[in-house]
Amino acid sequence: MRIFFTLLLTLILSQNAYAENEVSLFNSSGKAVAYVDFDDELTIYLWNGTPVAYLSVDDDDGFNVYGFNGKHLGWFVNGVIRGHDGYASCAIKAKLASTSFEPFKAFKKFKPFKSFQAFAPFKPFFKNSFGENYCDFLLVQGSK
Repeated sequence: MRIFFTLLLTLILSQNAYAENEVSLFNSSGKAVAYVDFDDELTIYLWNGTPVAYLSVDDDDGFNVYGFNGKHLGWFVNGVIRGHDGYASCAIKAKLASTSFEPFKAFKKFKPFKSFQAFAPFKPFFKNSFGENYCDFLLVQGSK
C-alpha cells in the first residue's frame, strides 16, 4: 500500500499543469487525449468525458490498466501507459519533450460497472519509443 501512495504522489507532483486530482495523458504527438482521475477510483477518461479504463495496483512497480469490460489493456509504469507489445501509447507531460495546449475537458459521463478482470499477461520488455497503438485506440478497447 505504501508503494501505491508513493507512485500516486510521484505522478501528481511530476505534472506541471494539472487539476488537483487529475493527471493528463498525451499521445505520441503531444496531444492531450485522456486523463486519470485519482478521486474517482483511478478511472481513466477520454478527453470527451467517456470513462474507458481504470488503474489497478500491480505487484511490481506500477499499475495494470483494465477496461471496464475486464480486458487487460496494458501497464502504467513511471508515467507511461504501455500496451502488450511493450511500446508506449500514452504518457504524462513530464515524459514528453513537448505537448500541445490542453483544451477544456467535456463533462464526465456515467461510469459502467467493472467486469471481471482478465489475468494480466507477462510484461514484455518495455521499449523506449511510441508504437503504432495510439493512446485513445488502446483505451477505447476497454469499453467495447
